[in-house]
Amino acid sequence: MTVHSTFSAPVVATYGSTDPAAPLVVLLHGRGSHEREILGLAAHLPTGPAYAAVRAPIVEGGGYAWFANRGIGRPVADSLRGTMDWFIGWLDEVAPAGRPVLLVGFSGGAAFAGGLVLDDPSRYSGAAVLYGTLPFEAGLEATPGRLVNLPVFVAQGDGDHVIPRELLDRTWSYLLSESGAPTVAQRQPGGHQLTARTVHELGGWIAHRLAFVERHGLSPAGPRPPATWATLPSGELPPRPGPRPEVSWTIPQQQETDSAPAALQERLFEEVRTLSGVDVGPSRISVPGARGFTLREGSQDEQAYLVPQVGEFAHLHPSYDGSLHLVLPVDLASDVSTKGWGRPHMWAGTRLSPGFMMVYGPRDDDEFATVLGIVRASHAYASGVPAAP
Repeated sequence: MTVHSTFSAPVVATYGSTDPAAPLVVLLHGRGSHEREILGLAAHLPTGPAYAAVRAPIVEGGGYAWFANRGIGRPVADSLRGTMDWFIGWLDEVAPAGRPVLLVGFSGGAAFAGGLVLDDPSRYSGAAVLYGTLPFEAGLEATPGRLVNLPVFVAQGDGDHVIPRELLDRTWSYLLSESGAPTVAQRQPGGHQLTARTVHELGGWIAHRLAFVERHGLSPAGPRPPATWATLPSGELPPRPGPRPEVSWTIPQQQETDSAPAALQERLFEEVRTLSGVDVGPSRISVPGARGFTLREGSQDEQAYLVPQVGEFAHLHPSYDGSLHLVLPVDLASDVSTKGWGRPHMWAGTRLSPGFMMVYGPRDDDEFATVLGIVRASHAYASGVPAAP
């Protein structure tokens, strides 16, 4: 089935910068609307980028071609594949490699944006999924770690009756946990419409992400080759057994279930404080009671720290939580997300280092050894010296 062969050339409405090298924010509308409507959103978003709203390929009933066919199985997969190929053909012409591209999709456009990033996360610098669902039924990979290092913004209304609640919940759960994406999330009272608060928060997220990219460049998102851990005896991070703990989706990021026993928390604290050059004291970035680990001397790379100004590379949360925040090289951070030992901070890659991670507290002696190895890798990264097993 070759859906894209019947599509007409893209019709694009634009706003903002006309510089062909400026970051490009692509606005994708929902069913029953069109590109001029969603382009109005750009006036409320940061200045500097180029904004483009692309007219959806229309089939009977309106909307993105794949979205009009909501059945299960091959027809949806074929329809989405064709529509994505049509879109990517346009995108490759206007945004060659090296030009940052952020996708912002509303409703059906959110599902299309989700399909694009699941298909090729390395192509994009970020994605906003607004009042919509990822296209789980379309045969794309939605596996653990699929979206590592890809900042995502997701917004939902708790009274949305347009998108089935089970799909909204599945999208929310996947983005905030297994996907590995650093995800800023909003769930507000209301239905299936953009609110002033969502637009304001979306604008801030876009501004922070593009400022980060301008300062630090792009790190490709998506699955990576197996990482080598010099601080683990086997050289490999094993999968963490069992379900992932529940974690707050608001600031401060905290582990809410499956906490580490208090004795293991204290044992971990004592082990980390003995690492070379480490001082301890109250964290400069975390909640009251969190204990920070700082280095007297270390790497000059500010991305190797939670708080570069004081050399804080990790901190241990209070006993009611028991998790840690720390910074890892991107490949190791991706491995932690994929194997289920933690998740990125929601501001990783926007306001904070892309390797800024939450690591879940250890539940037993075996997990203690693994978590200590992860912390030692963070210490080595901040120290700027090779790690030893």
